[in-house]
Amino acid sequence: MKAADVRAQSPDELNDELLSLKKEQFNLRFQQATGQLENTARARQVRRDIARIKTVLAERARAGS
Repeated sequence: MKAADVRAQSPDELNDELLSLKKEQFNLRFQQATGQLENTARARQVRRDIARIKTVLAERARAGS
């Protein structure tokens, strides 16, 4: 997910996406702990997408206040 894609979404869409990414991150951590994780790069990608979304939400919150 690119930063431009994130900025184009509404806050509600971003919160929904953030929730689904956190669930995926939990599942990936679980798979890693049990030795079933095949795509190890996906964990890093999810972590960065979460950070990207949180950054955009924080920027909007600062701009709004």
